[in-house]
Amino acid sequence: MARNRRGRPLDGILVLDKPVGMSSNQALQRAKWLYMAAKAGHTGSLDPLATGVLPLCFGEATKFSQYLLDADKAYSSTFVLGETRSTGDAEGEVLASCDASAISEADVATALAAFRGEIEQLPSMYSAIKHEGQPLYKLARKGLEVDRKRRRVTIHRLELRAFRPGARAEVDICMECSKGTYVRSVAEDLGEALACGAHVSALRRTRAGPFTLADSVSMGTLEALKNNEQLAQMDSLLLAADAALGGLPLVRLSESGGFYIRQGQPVLVPNAPHSGMVRVALETGEFLGVGEILDDGRIAPRRLIVTGR
Repeated sequence: MARNRRGRPLDGILVLDKPVGMSSNQALQRAKWLYMAAKAGHTGSLDPLATGVLPLCFGEATKFSQYLLDADKAYSSTFVLGETRSTGDAEGEVLASCDASAISEADVATALAAFRGEIEQLPSMYSAIKHEGQPLYKLARKGLEVDRKRRRVTIHRLELRAFRPGARAEVDICMECSKGTYVRSVAEDLGEALACGAHVSALRRTRAGPFTLADSVSMGTLEALKNNEQLAQMDSLLLAADAALGGLPLVRLSESGGFYIRQGQPVLVPNAPHSGMVRVALETGEFLGVGEILDDGRIAPRRLIVTGR
């Protein structure tokens, strides 16, 4: 028997501008409570230090959260040179320090060049990657350290936006990268390359998949609407469940095709792509879910939304 969920059966995607000092899960739970939603999930962790784009999926939209987890991300960040910290960011304990006054903007620009393109990173012990079922950051807080495998990631763009010299020189960067790229690891590796140590002092995610800061809503806005009992206005801020799937080709089905695919049966659609995953909708525009092109050209349902709850 299906478990009854407490809350509203709400569907859609909220692009939240996560505030500083709040974990991704705390932000999720707060937004879920504000919306009185029955089901919600986030699409990739942001550290409490970080702010910015955090897409939250409600209801049926959670079925497509993986597309946002796998999507490229973009960040703006400030690195502090001359100080190494246990967590790789400003929240950690100082492990080592040195005078970074001799480092120039040209030195930083030259060192950053090595981080563009496909690189290998060693994930921080304070990351959310799991080791034997436990997130690494939980082990790190217990004083434990385990072997981690280096991971291949791609940094599509890495720009030096500003440099402020001094004993604790500051570097402002913007970065576009593949999933699984850790900005704090870039900072730590840059500090190693410059032989001075470094950590992240500020981090803002500016894009996650198709969503940017321009699409985002602050927690303060949500709380103000909630306090004024403007639930309809809150709901209007939610994007459609398929907003995360813009990169997939769209295939439209007739009513009969929609009936069969909802029954779990593959259907043949003229002029469909020859392979890969596709968005599936009725000719009326109603979104049905995600399908996959089979070898014989038919579209098989893979993730369908439930309607009429």
